[in-house]
Amino acid sequence: MLRTLRSFIILVWVGLLLPISINLCYAQEIQTDLKSYLTGLEKRFDIKFSYVDEDLEKVEISTPVSNSLQGILESIRAQTQIKIEKLNERYYTLVKSTLVDICAKVLDNFAENTVSAASVEVVGSEIALVTDSEGLFSLRDIPREALIRIRFLGYVTKYVPVESLIARNDCPKILLAQNYEQLEEVVLYEFLAPGIIKQTDASITLNTYELGILPGLVEPDVLQTVQALPGIKSIDETVSDINVRGGTNDQNLILWNGIKMYQSGHFFGLISAFNPYLTDKVTVFKNGTPTQYGDGVSSVISMETKNDIDGFFTGGAGINFISGDVYGQIPIKDNMAFQFSARRSTTDFLNTPTYNNFTDRAFQDSEVKNQQNQTIDENFQRDETFFFYDFSGKLLYDINDKHQLRFNFITIANDLEFTETNLDIDETTLSLLDQTNISGGIRLQSNWTDKFSSNLNIYYTKYNLDAQSLFGNQVQTLFQNNRVTENALKIDTNYTISENLDWTNGYQFIETGIKNFTQISQPNFLSNITGVIRIHAPYTEIGYTAEENKFIARAGVRVNYIENLATFNELLIEPRLNLNFRVAKYLRAEILGEFKSQSTNQVIDLEQNFLGIEKRRWIISDGNELPITKSKQGSLGLNYSKNALYIGLEGFYKYVDGISIRTQGFQNENQFGGEIGNYDVKGIEFLINKKGDNYSTWFSYTFNKNDYNFTNITPNSFPNNLDVRHTLTFASTYSIKDLKLGLGINYRTGKPFTKPEADNPLDTSFFPARINYETPNSSRLPEYVRMDASASYGFDMGRRVKANAGISLLNLTNRENLLNRYYRLSDTNEIETVENVSLGITPNVSFRVSF
Repeated sequence: MLRTLRSFIILVWVGLLLPISINLCYAQEIQTDLKSYLTGLEKRFDIKFSYVDEDLEKVEISTPVSNSLQGILESIRAQTQIKIEKLNERYYTLVKSTLVDICAKVLDNFAENTVSAASVEVVGSEIALVTDSEGLFSLRDIPREALIRIRFLGYVTKYVPVESLIARNDCPKILLAQNYEQLEEVVLYEFLAPGIIKQTDASITLNTYELGILPGLVEPDVLQTVQALPGIKSIDETVSDINVRGGTNDQNLILWNGIKMYQSGHFFGLISAFNPYLTDKVTVFKNGTPTQYGDGVSSVISMETKNDIDGFFTGGAGINFISGDVYGQIPIKDNMAFQFSARRSTTDFLNTPTYNNFTDRAFQDSEVKNQQNQTIDENFQRDETFFFYDFSGKLLYDINDKHQLRFNFITIANDLEFTETNLDIDETTLSLLDQTNISGGIRLQSNWTDKFSSNLNIYYTKYNLDAQSLFGNQVQTLFQNNRVTENALKIDTNYTISENLDWTNGYQFIETGIKNFTQISQPNFLSNITGVIRIHAPYTEIGYTAEENKFIARAGVRVNYIENLATFNELLIEPRLNLNFRVAKYLRAEILGEFKSQSTNQVIDLEQNFLGIEKRRWIISDGNELPITKSKQGSLGLNYSKNALYIGLEGFYKYVDGISIRTQGFQNENQFGGEIGNYDVKGIEFLINKKGDNYSTWFSYTFNKNDYNFTNITPNSFPNNLDVRHTLTFASTYSIKDLKLGLGINYRTGKPFTKPEADNPLDTSFFPARINYETPNSSRLPEYVRMDASASYGFDMGRRVKANAGISLLNLTNRENLLNRYYRLSDTNEIETVENVSLGITPNVSFRVSF
């Protein structure tokens, strides 16, 4: 009886205490809005709090258990790291600090075992550490709005807001989920240097933030880097004349944030005009191009700047022997940021070895010989004033979680004044060039549902070239203006039909106007040619991915309705195909095909105009003298990847119709004609790359057979001006902690050119006399060999400030490579040989800081 009574009393006490304990626990852990809680405190203790509403927006706390005001305020401080200051007996201020201290303990969510050595990173910064043996980590002065990324092999990567990890008495736990996914075949190939990746659609992606060192580059120049890829090179060593699978530079579609760029280089093509430190990704398509891309019958090079709002300031600056630059991203609000980059040359006030070599290459690299092969020693005095600059900006605004608005603009400019005086005859030639590209655009990216998204892109771009030459002490004046204006509206949508199937649709309207104005004073000549072309282009594309990526396919069609307001209308149907499938465990094959077209091209002026520095002018297809350029291309490739060894082999055939003599840069009797023809290229591209923990070595070989076909020229078929049969590259990079080294050798056979006839070189039956040439492009320049080297060293200048010093050497052996050879008549009807030579040994040094 007594035992029963004792048990009953215990049950009663448990029954009474249990609800009280639960209520106390609940009262301690319940989350409440901080602003509402402060209102209650003001009434309870007859006090007043002063704060900015935005600072306390959406801030929640666990209800403090203390009954004293001091204890409650201490609890609020600990939970939120909001500064609370007592002004007097009744008034308090609350200020939300931007930098906070955090700590946490990383555990396995299955057994709650500690996870030591897990990688902990502050997203968008270089702040990183690993958890200790207890799974703990702590960080001080971290931006409150940042994200923490936690990674460990075998676990799913987790992102945690800093706000949830603010250091308290007990560090919160973070549970990592184990990754039980079955490992699938890797179908992305990273080769050459870190950050260069071949995608499943055969495109090459350059992630510039991760880009490693390449031989000859002191900084990651975007358009120089793409020339390290098989099938892409520049015959004249520039970035403004990139030749992809035997095509001319104007056959490349170059996009910056979705805007077509009509100017891509500084220093007349020796330097890329795009800042690589804000360029987040560069994508290169040589074949199998998605239907959203029109134009560019040879390739697409699409550059995208950083598109995420990090919530804190990042940036950097640097200087080298040619220019200085600064860039950064500035947070304006939680959902808004401004991105900028600016660069200016030092060439107009500072002479460096790099600048001197570049000027020799751009202005003074022509050696003139007479018919006896003797160098004509002319006494010239030359003086140049040259500078360039570029500026870009991007306003990022996240309307909400589903809609992102981006405003982009860029300005590129080159300015030159070049004077050349022949002291023997006291004759002066003055050349002035002013080249600018100004572009702006708006993009709206929307995720309407989990399955449906859209992208709206509206842009305006304007390219302008003013060129003036005063010959022979102003006896003759030549002025030229080339202006391109383009307006475009592009919208595309993507719908996920199923896990394996997606559907892309879109429409583009592009209006391009081009003006070419020429005026000569003696003899009097005036030409003003303008034209406008409009393109309406709907397109559709379906994409399929089989389980385990065994088969990946994209197929679509683009319809271009092209109207030249003055002369013609044309409807073009352009199918595209992109197949990628597994052949064996480590071997995949790809089949690519495309039809493409373009309605803008560049004609090439005579070499002597403007000293041959900038002689290309944009023109528009008129259906008569210059038809629409059309291409067809097919290719078959194999890719093998195992144990950091990559082997790629691709064969292709490309046919381009509707080319003009004027766009190809002929330097023989055909240069004054306007014949229309085509060219076809058959080629093989091979790459083998072996990578280790701290090295990468590769060898690439490209074979091209590139032939012109013109019915009105005898013979009808002959080698293309860009027919370089064999190209080889051998290169290696090596890292020793923070020191990176690169060394590479480039070899290619010589390009074709046309010699005068040996027996009868001059035809004097015409006035003025003219040169009798051999069969077009029947001779070849000597082979081209160049060795490049580079080195960089990274180090810390502070907790958040990184520095990098680099040096590069172009043409390490100082070999004189002939880039071009052509012939002209002197005033005394003597045939002169003009040879353009490559850069000599050219050093460059850079120093950069980033934060």
